[in-house]
Amino acid sequence: MKLHTINTGFFKLDGGAMFGVVPKVIWQKTNPADANNLCTWAMRCLLIEEGNQLILVDTGIGNKQDEKFFSHYYLHGNDSMEKSLAQLGFSTGDITDVFLTHLHFDHVGGAVVRDGEQLKPAFSNATYWSNEKHWQWAVEPNAREKASFLKENILPLQESGRLKFVAEQENIAWQKDINISFAYGHTDAMMLPKINYKGHTIVYMADLLPSVGHLPLPYVMAYDMFPLKTLTEKQAFLAEAVENNYILYLEHDPVNECCTLQHTEKGIRVADTFNLSDI
Repeated sequence: MKLHTINTGFFKLDGGAMFGVVPKVIWQKTNPADANNLCTWAMRCLLIEEGNQLILVDTGIGNKQDEKFFSHYYLHGNDSMEKSLAQLGFSTGDITDVFLTHLHFDHVGGAVVRDGEQLKPAFSNATYWSNEKHWQWAVEPNAREKASFLKENILPLQESGRLKFVAEQENIAWQKDINISFAYGHTDAMMLPKINYKGHTIVYMADLLPSVGHLPLPYVMAYDMFPLKTLTEKQAFLAEAVENNYILYLEHDPVNECCTLQHTEKGIRVADTFNLSDI
């Protein structure tokens, strides 16, 4: 197995929304905001090369939305899905499986492209993976989360006939050396891949832990549907991660790709940060 970081660029979100009830005077020490109170976040996907499979975890925001949509998120940086794949000698047509942790636009937007008036899967030869509970949650969204679930990002995957569901079962074995855990605080039935790699367990954190700045337990996003659930899930996961010396792969941290954890007087905090290529 080989793992590759796939950078798809940066975007900006309101710092207050990203840190919930935590005051700006505290969170800005780790994630400084610009003059508009916006913080920069990565959209860092993961490519798993295993035998004849090329598995892509999440897809970034994509590029098919209109100018008004993108004006809210200030996309920047020189990276894209296509460029990152090309640097590894791959193209979108080489991807065999696209695993979607959840269906918010910054995770699934790149899964669908616009071809003239038609919307079609961006990875023409891939099978797309979600789970039935989260899929139903996304296609029949609540009013609060509706703006994150865009039908043009989601329905073309089902219409293509390439959509499959992972069984909703904790720590289910999905592929060789890849198990899936579920989290329910950020959105219903978000999936977290746990990958056995070079003697380590690497966990793709999606939105359970957006960045190292979110390690303190009260640092829970206002975007989360069930913040108290996130808090309890995060507390349990961090304890498990320390005990088992997991490596956390951070999708949204603008600086740090990976980290390990340790117990401190202030609670569980970062032990070390490094790039995936350093493992």
